[in-house]
Amino acid sequence: MSEVKNPMLTPRASKVTVNIGVGEAGQRLQLAEKVLEILTGQKPVRTLSTQTNRDLGTREGAPIGCKVTIRGEDKINSFLKDAFWVRENTLPAYNFDNQGNLSFGISDYTDFPDQKYDPEIGIFGMDVNILLERPGHRIKHRRQRSSKVSNGHRVFREESKAWFTEKFGLSIVEE
Repeated sequence: MSEVKNPMLTPRASKVTVNIGVGEAGQRLQLAEKVLEILTGQKPVRTLSTQTNRDLGTREGAPIGCKVTIRGEDKINSFLKDAFWVRENTLPAYNFDNQGNLSFGISDYTDFPDQKYDPEIGIFGMDVNILLERPGHRIKHRRQRSSKVSNGHRVFREESKAWFTEKFGLSIVEE
């Protein structure tokens, strides 16, 4: 008798957030937005400073970066395939948190396939954050009758590592 897997227990990447922190408004922020739009095909949203810091020269409420949230399985898979290719399909184990999410950095957008260096834009690095969860996590976020997600339905670190290794051929370096 063949084993039938429960589709509600299969993890999936529900969203990918790509963030570029510039630290100031103006020309560099506009160029960072242009880079994100080129890489993802989506319009970026500006991120605002939450506090004033004189040493960094930021004021509360001032724009300091931009981000794009990618949703949809096809868009996520195509972006992650390129992002993992930039990192040579190898990531350290400390990039995974206890909830099964993955975060890593890319030092230069020109490392992506088909991207050329443009002297007008310059060099921008970015942070990529991947949220991995099982179907049914909407109960945590919905407005009416929101509820907790049980421990049996959460994705933990080891399962997340196995999923990324299987789905994307990612090799994880243990330290």
